[in-house]
This record gives sequence, C-alpha cells and structure tokens, in this order.
Amino acid sequence: MIAVADTSLLNYLILLGRADLLPGLFPRILVPPAVLSELRDPNAPPAVRAWAFQPPVWFEVVPVREIDEGLPSQFGAGEREALSLALETHADILLIDERAGREQADLRKIPVTGTLGILLRANAHAPINIPELLNTLKGLRFRVSPELEADVLEKYSHQNSLRKENRLQ
Repeated sequence: MIAVADTSLLNYLILLGRADLLPGLFPRILVPPAVLSELRDPNAPPAVRAWAFQPPVWFEVVPVREIDEGLPSQFGAGEREALSLALETHADILLIDERAGREQADLRKIPVTGTLGILLRANAHAPINIPELLNTLKGLRFRVSPELEADVLEKYSHQNSLRKENRLQ
C-alpha cells in the first residue's frame, strides 16, 4: 500500500511524537520535495525541522514529474505536489488534513485520511490514548469540529470495547 503524505499531517504527528505510527500502517510513505521543504522551513517548529533534517528511513522523498494544473492556485506547494504525486503514483491513500485538499482529492478519486484517521487506524492495531493526543493536538491549534471530535472519540471507545471483548473470549 502506497501512502503520500502532506505537510500538516506529518507536522502534527511529529509534534505528538507519533510519526512512528506511519510505517506500521503503510509499507511505503512517499513525500514530495515541497513537503520536505515545508517541514524544514525556518518558521516550522524546531522539533519538526530537526526531524526533517534527519528523517527516518521509511520517509521516501519522490520528485513530482508534473503538477496537476487543475488544482486551485491558492494551494501551497506542498499540497499541490502531494496531490499530484498521489495521482502520478496511483497511491492508495493521501494523508492530508486540509479540507480543500481533501475535497480536491475526492474529485480525483484519491482516498484520504487525516491525522485523526491515522490515530484511529493505529489504535485498531495497538492501544494508544487518543483522547490525550486529541487534547494535545488542540493545544497545537489543530482545528477539529465538535462533530468530528465526537465521532473520533466514539470510534475510539468502540475499538477499545471490541479489544476488551476479544480478550475475554
């Protein structure tokens, strides 16, 4: 399974100290050069910059051959390249948080998930404290609607209930 990652999702996972979740969920994680540049930007948080200057081996930077000209002009370089790379590589999933980017991916029939989706996928494999991570994310100015937050917490609770049931059997 090939995943292409956009900047904000990587940024938040790095700040949470949970970027290590990605290689356990996806065999290949591709990142376009613009995303790497954004992670290394002098205005990026120091922890993110440090991580980006010494990325793990699973972090595969792949150049984009052609930018999708149909993307909105207000998109940043990272979003434009991530969407274009997902199309070029026929990626199985695009890892992106921004609503506008997700909408463009949907128009192009590219499956997406965001930071919260990654946390839920990871929790399905091994327990993690999503409520705690969600509170930390909100402290990092991660925007989440009350409806989405409630949905994520409900899914988290359901996953944990299933885990307990399976242990009892």
